[in-house]
Amino acid sequence: MKNYQYMNLLNQRVQNGPSAAVLSYDEEEGGVPKVVAHGQGQVAKQILELADANGIQMQEDPQLVQNLLDMDLGENIPPQLYSVIAEILLLIEEMENQY
Repeated sequence: MKNYQYMNLLNQRVQNGPSAAVLSYDEEEGGVPKVVAHGQGQVAKQILELADANGIQMQEDPQLVQNLLDMDLGENIPPQLYSVIAEILLLIEEMENQY
């Protein structure tokens, strides 16, 4: 008899620590966001600390981060994620305009 362990994203976060992904978006380079960094545990903590220290806006979306962790660094965001990324970019733009 096989023993299967099912984990939801919250349990996975508790077990592995935080996860983080960094996107780069430059309209002059074709306008497609790219994954430039990602990690879990200590690497994710360092990413989050650097973002906070440099005033970089962050958005929490566990499902999106999980998808981004599966991508290679430098890889363009797939079209299936465009709408989610667009919403996040609009939210960040609104936040930056408020300050």
